[in-house]
Amino acid sequence: MIITHRHPLAQIKQRSIIVLLFAMLTMATHRVVAYMPVTPGQVRFHDMARDTARLTQMLTEVEALKLKTPGDRIVAMGERLLGTPYVAHTLEADSEGDPERLTVNLDGIDCTTFVETVTALAMTIDEGRTGWRDFLYNLEKLRYRGGEMNGYASRLHYVCDWIVNNRSKGIITEVTDHMPGVRYAEKTIDFMTANRDRYPALTDSLTYERVKNTESGYHRHRYPYIRTNDTGARKALDIYRNGDILAFTSSLKNLDVTHMGILVIDPDGTPRVMHASSSLGKVVISDSSLADFLKRNRSLTGIRLLRLLEY
Repeated sequence: MIITHRHPLAQIKQRSIIVLLFAMLTMATHRVVAYMPVTPGQVRFHDMARDTARLTQMLTEVEALKLKTPGDRIVAMGERLLGTPYVAHTLEADSEGDPERLTVNLDGIDCTTFVETVTALAMTIDEGRTGWRDFLYNLEKLRYRGGEMNGYASRLHYVCDWIVNNRSKGIITEVTDHMPGVRYAEKTIDFMTANRDRYPALTDSLTYERVKNTESGYHRHRYPYIRTNDTGARKALDIYRNGDILAFTSSLKNLDVTHMGILVIDPDGTPRVMHASSSLGKVVISDSSLADFLKRNRSLTGIRLLRLLEY
């Protein structure tokens, strides 16, 4: 057997090369610099100059507060959107045949875009960033399957799909099934293709088939929820956290969720709902408790409770 001995300097050089290669690999697999996740032509602002300035201001203000939890940051972002007019269908194409674009509209918002906007802003702060391009990255990551916009069908239209996908990406966790009084519902989720005439994008046969393929994964879908009458229970109040994401379950036979909002905990412990209200026409915090809010909305059967994870 022949044993060779390398000069110590050669060994040091070899180790340095290995360390350098490892560092390059690490940088390649982590987002270490801000970048535009989509091309400018794939982003649609309501007013780019005003929207980007406002996003930067919101990020800078909330970052300066040094809030302790992601939920507190969500609430702080939501408070800055109070009074924003409710506008439905802001994500839909301007004209039939237009491509899907990453839409940002701070002048008009619905219940889903409100939740996505404040959550993506909080995610950006959690990363230690205050740039609007970083917000776009997180908004795309949150709104689209696999975090990548690839046409209308890649958008997470159904909240059940939104939950499954964002849990798999490590963005949120579901608290519902750890709560007292949890129940389970089973539905076949196919509202969109069953009501094809309501969705102009589904006139395209390929898009229709892609959405239908997504729905096939939610045939007899079983999911947890807390009934309206159980949302005010003492044990439930102990579990709620400021900034939790609320998905309001529906009585419709083929749709799981029809409304979303953010849980806001008063200083006295009362849970309220911050949401984009279609009836009031703007973003508000409910004047009633969560339980009473649900009792006033008979079409809602309860909630699913979600929580943004800390990065």
